[in-house]
Amino acid sequence: MNIVFLDTVGMIALWDESDQWHAVAQDAYNDLKRSRTNVITTIDVLLECGNAAARRVYRPAVRIWREALASNDRIIEPTANDRAMAWAAYDRGDAGNAGIVDHVSFAVMRRLGIHQAFTNDRHFAAAGFETLF
Repeated sequence: MNIVFLDTVGMIALWDESDQWHAVAQDAYNDLKRSRTNVITTIDVLLECGNAAARRVYRPAVRIWREALASNDRIIEPTANDRAMAWAAYDRGDAGNAGIVDHVSFAVMRRLGIHQAFTNDRHFAAAGFETLF
């Protein structure tokens, strides 16, 4: 079963019609839906999305997606080991000095054997993952 990780950059691009990546994000997400690919994310990513959307018109989308993902068991809670590995990578400056939420995402993706991310964030590519737009 193919699983794709939903990243903040991808989700914001999908929700924000003024985002420079909106059209390609929409196309990429439509491809995922057509192929019936399963998607997951972490609570950390959803928190980051909530912060980014707090004063934006698409603010309700974060809650709607969180509820839909939760109802399908698609929100992953990072383990203590995921977080420890993420902080160590963050301290080393791995993946082009990616932020801590990205490093947590990388740890979760590696633990679950996920290779693709719904994003165009260069840090995911630097960490060895395929970005979908």
